[in-house]
Amino acid sequence: MSAALIKNLQAWREAGWLRRLDPAFAAFLQELEPSAPPALLLAAALLSHLEGRGHSCLDLAHLLQDAEDLLSWPVEGTTALQAQLADLPQDLSDWLSQIGGSVLVDSGADSEATNTPLVLRGSRLYLRRYWAYEQRVATQVLRRCASANEALDEAALRQRLDALFPPTEAFDWQKFACAVALRGRFAVITGGPGTGKTYTAARLLALLFAQDSRPKNLRVGLAAPTGKAAARLKQSIASALKDIPADFDCGLPRAELAQALGAARTLHSLLGARPDTRKLRADAANPLALDVLIVDEASMIHLEMMAGLLEALPPTARVIFLGDKDQLASVEAGAVLGDLCSDAQAGAYSAETAAFALATTGQALPADYLLPPLLAPKPLAQQTVMLRESRRFGGPIGQLALAANRGDGKAAAALLKQGTPDLLWLEAPSASQVLHLAERGRVGAPGGYRAYLELLRQGPGTPDRAGFEAWACAVIKAFERFRLLCAVREGEWGAQGLNAAVEGALIQQGLLSKSGEWYAGRPIMVTRNDTGLGVFNGDIGIVLKPFAEPGAAASSGLALRAFFLDGQTLRSVSVSRLADVETAFAMTVHKSQGSEFEHTVLVLPDRASHVMSRELVYTGITRARSAFTLVTGWAPGFAMALGRRTRRASGLLDLLGG
Repeated sequence: MSAALIKNLQAWREAGWLRRLDPAFAAFLQELEPSAPPALLLAAALLSHLEGRGHSCLDLAHLLQDAEDLLSWPVEGTTALQAQLADLPQDLSDWLSQIGGSVLVDSGADSEATNTPLVLRGSRLYLRRYWAYEQRVATQVLRRCASANEALDEAALRQRLDALFPPTEAFDWQKFACAVALRGRFAVITGGPGTGKTYTAARLLALLFAQDSRPKNLRVGLAAPTGKAAARLKQSIASALKDIPADFDCGLPRAELAQALGAARTLHSLLGARPDTRKLRADAANPLALDVLIVDEASMIHLEMMAGLLEALPPTARVIFLGDKDQLASVEAGAVLGDLCSDAQAGAYSAETAAFALATTGQALPADYLLPPLLAPKPLAQQTVMLRESRRFGGPIGQLALAANRGDGKAAAALLKQGTPDLLWLEAPSASQVLHLAERGRVGAPGGYRAYLELLRQGPGTPDRAGFEAWACAVIKAFERFRLLCAVREGEWGAQGLNAAVEGALIQQGLLSKSGEWYAGRPIMVTRNDTGLGVFNGDIGIVLKPFAEPGAAASSGLALRAFFLDGQTLRSVSVSRLADVETAFAMTVHKSQGSEFEHTVLVLPDRASHVMSRELVYTGITRARSAFTLVTGWAPGFAMALGRRTRRASGLLDLLGG
């Protein structure tokens, strides 16, 4: 029966339901244990498959109860799986007994089983390393949350908080978030766009410097998963620091305060990620030289990275995570921020936390967010704050984001069809309509890619280096105003298909001239970190002919360079040194996290896909500042996506006391 099962797995791979790795992993386990039960081999293949889709483990109970919901395969795939399951045990207890009895599985009963490739805990089956990552993250989080009982001068903190936050009638969640972050070594501040996460972080930094006895020695780090998100974090905090009241004593002169923060870095750069290895330079034995670390866009941090980051921080260091819990989780396995924020909406604050809030902010926590007296408080919930008021995102786009986030398809459709310039829905458009949108934008919305290409054609305003750099910055900024975001990579409505189509249309219009892979005006996205070049996964740049000193020979095609803008800093890399890039007229929603565009076009595919979800639509909508356009190649796709919440299998929440 095992041989027949392996044959079926290979057939499923050929049909596209599994990856090549998935049946190969099951076959490898069969080689290790020829008598391995078929249930184990099937579970192993599906576990491998789900790991590739972001799950930390396979919940066997979910598989037996609703395999269709778990896998989201096409009908024929689900039918084939159900037929296979019919030949295997029908009860969960029998599955657990068979799998747990394998020599390849650590079921917790045998203390000697420490090197098995699989781990079974309850009904969850893990690849061993993901089980270990969960254990490490939970241990670090709970240990750091326990430090929330450390001594703090609440009266002094109250005075400083009152100086930074003007009195309000409503409970000030930003003020409370600063207080919570100051009472321990771990804090999570979550909230949607415009709720002031980086504004809060800037005031938190001012407080940290103000209360430190040696502020000049305070070592502060800023980080984010991508280069663009890191640059935005630094820029946002630097801007917010300028709004600190002039009479507030930060412990340092304002100019020194900004300099003390240093540059924001990607997590890979911060931790010293090494090419072609999972090892990091920074770890528990070689910890980061930091007293405070603020990490933005935490929803993008996958489980393995979170484990490495927390262990690389000194035990005395303070870490604050910022992020939107409702955005897409990381591409790789884990939904760490979602697990950390499981109680964020409800608050679930203890009487002790309520007393702390009153003493330090002068405001009483609303009763709706207090934990009932007989329930035991969760340490993590006491160190998590959700910002609930958006100061920037309140118009039609904000209303659409809220409707999408609660899965209200009718309200979302009504908003898209009400005819405001901010919003438009193109249902089943022709290819020419989408290409016209990409080139020129639409009525009431900032233009498409023609704007940056017109600047490219005009060239620098003055024939000197300053004029060239100002022009290059303007070209990049014009490109960054507009973006096509896709749910999928492949297909006519995916990032790859649209990139080729848009590129071809712009060439046909005479807006681009292409003679090879590299050409002036090509927008690129870096797809792999290269610390030697200083480029990181997610960085966006434009290929240009470099500045030529007066009298020098004109730049040739071989001299093309990719220019990147970090805040206001322009940098460039020779295209001959860039091995891992792709054209970026269109990009996936996943790759867009940490970015914002004046006009965002979200393109949903022309058929059902397992990636379609409420979180994907919400993330796409919240990339837009001024205008949002929805393009649906398949009419039911939008409603289907809003009706489907992403649920990643994980045991982290249980380990955290959830």
